[in-house]
Amino acid sequence: MNLTLVAPGGPRSGRLESNELPANFELKGGSGMISPYTAVGLVPTVRGIRKREDIKINLEHLAHLVKAAAWLSSLDLPVRLIAIPEGALQAFNDEVLDLDHVEFARTCAIDIPGEETEALGRLARQYDVFVMAQAKARHPEVKDRFFNVGFVINPEGEVILQHYKVSPLFPVEHSVCPHDIYDWWIEKYGRNLDAFWPVADTEIGRLGIMMANEGSYPENARALALNGAEVVYRASYPHPATGNEMFEIQSRARALDNNMYVVAPNMGTYYLFPDETTPIDTFGGRSYVIDYKGRIVGKQEYGAGSTYVSGVIDIEALRDHRARAQWDNWLKDLRTELYQLLYEQPIYPKNLYLEREPMKHAEYKKNVIEPQIKLLQDRGVWAKPAR
Repeated sequence: MNLTLVAPGGPRSGRLESNELPANFELKGGSGMISPYTAVGLVPTVRGIRKREDIKINLEHLAHLVKAAAWLSSLDLPVRLIAIPEGALQAFNDEVLDLDHVEFARTCAIDIPGEETEALGRLARQYDVFVMAQAKARHPEVKDRFFNVGFVINPEGEVILQHYKVSPLFPVEHSVCPHDIYDWWIEKYGRNLDAFWPVADTEIGRLGIMMANEGSYPENARALALNGAEVVYRASYPHPATGNEMFEIQSRARALDNNMYVVAPNMGTYYLFPDETTPIDTFGGRSYVIDYKGRIVGKQEYGAGSTYVSGVIDIEALRDHRARAQWDNWLKDLRTELYQLLYEQPIYPKNLYLEREPMKHAEYKKNVIEPQIKLLQDRGVWAKPAR
């Protein structure tokens, strides 16, 4: 029997048989029928931080927003899942201001678990919900670096899953990702789906994380699906991409292609600093809950303030569709021997930050973006524009 495992303090190191479980592993199982429930995605106002202590301002705001969103959304079906979008704790000042990576790692990144996840854990216990969220966080064994980490907290307040973002917003995001230290990562965690796209098997379904730009690449959603995911967190995305429907198109396609729910809340108003008085709708609204056929079952267009989106999750309907459909349960038809041909030649360079800190914006454009475009042109994949 295969069991889904979660290692406290880090990503899972793989699937094991039940008689091989290490002492520090905890089983997270979902047995029996799962009743339909409401998933809520928060759309919070956020204040960009200057130091880790400033996160408390955003946590206090989230506590108020959860109270309103959970109460009103539970008037339909009980709320069992609350998704807090990427940026809700710290905002994106490391990216917007092109800050020094090491300084941000030391002064603004968090530890998981830590006091911030404990605060979110109290909300999980208070409302008897699973919480999915994100933070720029340190790894206990990688000095002076921070990662973009999505995590799941259970109703007991425990962190049961951590996912290290594998596709940052490449031109501007300074986070290290596992592919940037690929050799070290696979030596520690192995070369398997759990090492890069972990999934937690819970009483409300199998939960996975696909943050922001990760959803721009269909491979990340497919990897989660092949690892068993049924409900996937996908947040946040900036305007003008949201207003021009990229966020919606991608999120609905990932849900349809893999027959899974996608909970995709976006951020609300952004204040650049804790004491800033200028509100900016950087993200453009367009928050969704999307079902396993790519249909929108919850929508919130508004983004210039604080609000929420909610929709019903029916895991049994998803499982029934996967089990009985003849055509549009797509995963069963993958001709993997053919598709492996697509990825035999490397494209993006691995181990980019194995020996150095992440680049700032201008250096990254010169040393990575421009050579990557030339690489595809030189291979004949892309034709050079005439203009």
